[in-house]
Amino acid sequence: MIIVGGVYREECVRPHWSRIFGSAGRAAVALSALSPGSHLVAHAYTGWAEDVRQSMHGLGVTTDLREIISDVAFHYFHPLSISELVGAPDSPLPPLSASGDVILRFGMVEGDAAVSARRAVYDPQHPSAALLFHANGSTAKELAVVLNEVELEYGADSGDIWNYEIARDRFNADVIVVKRGPLGAVVMQPGGNIRIPAYRSEAVFKLGSGDIFSAVFAHLWGEREWPAAKAADFASRAVARYVSTRGTQVSLEGLEDLAPHAGGDAAGRIYIAAPFFTLSQRWLVDEMRGCLAMLGGDTFSPIHDVGAYGGSDYIAGKDLDGLRSCNTVLAVIDGEDAGTLFEIGYARNFGIPVVALAEAPRPESLTMLEGTGCTITDDFTTAVYGAIWSSLR
Repeated sequence: MIIVGGVYREECVRPHWSRIFGSAGRAAVALSALSPGSHLVAHAYTGWAEDVRQSMHGLGVTTDLREIISDVAFHYFHPLSISELVGAPDSPLPPLSASGDVILRFGMVEGDAAVSARRAVYDPQHPSAALLFHANGSTAKELAVVLNEVELEYGADSGDIWNYEIARDRFNADVIVVKRGPLGAVVMQPGGNIRIPAYRSEAVFKLGSGDIFSAVFAHLWGEREWPAAKAADFASRAVARYVSTRGTQVSLEGLEDLAPHAGGDAAGRIYIAAPFFTLSQRWLVDEMRGCLAMLGGDTFSPIHDVGAYGGSDYIAGKDLDGLRSCNTVLAVIDGEDAGTLFEIGYARNFGIPVVALAEAPRPESLTMLEGTGCTITDDFTTAVYGAIWSSLR
């Protein structure tokens, strides 16, 4: 496998993460055991390019690194936050190039890459690049485009974006796979699209999950020539293992034993139970609400949907009316806010599942939550994904 794309520094505040990966770097590591002798073509900052070469060499991956003076990095506050791009070149660099049997090409910050392959997989990494595989002269006898929903929707006209024939003509591709985060993926093909489920994981470390999906799909569809739907299904399974363990090297062993998330393919309504009386509390509620919406969830947030005025009877009645209309509760229990704890108990009395974020709880404060079947985590992204999965209908 030839992997072409970006190798970047990644920084995250919570959970702490400081690594040199980027999409192409992570994909090369992921494929090192699945596809021995893989080859990485990328730009790399002069200050750590040799580290990348040595690390890849230790995994059996050969490299063709074009050294640059830009230390390109993506900074995240948490894995669902909008990243801050630091150190990008002021103007595009000369394009990379590669040719071979099977190529996985990622969109890049520094510029572009022209590739020629029998089978190519293209992950654009940005909406504006989604239609551009062929624009720079890249060729492939068979092309699969792996992208997310935002990239699928970008620039679409009024036609049905989920229609295979329309998408095939837009992307000039044989296979289109749409990554949908906690909702799994969709393989678009003649005769009807195939939904690929997300698979169960105890934790969700989202950074790089899409890179793992694209890498495993490229290997199974491109090199092993599995049907696209089967390749995408195993890619989704590999993602579940990665987000749970952060283990970047992929093995197919045991993936068939993973269980999919039950429920439908659409997120339901999620009640946000949390205090909102200080700036930090309000920020967290707003962040949760925005992330849930970004992932396809509908939310009921008392401070947004009811407000803080009108008297106790009015506020409590409206809040609980909203809670009963929801499929799931996402709660913040740090600080043990009385209203939040009441809402959790009220929800459990009605059989509504609760996912609780508890970053710094007193152990004794968890007794009733654990005893009534609440899901408890100390990780923000895991809590948000857990609420989406719990609400599926």
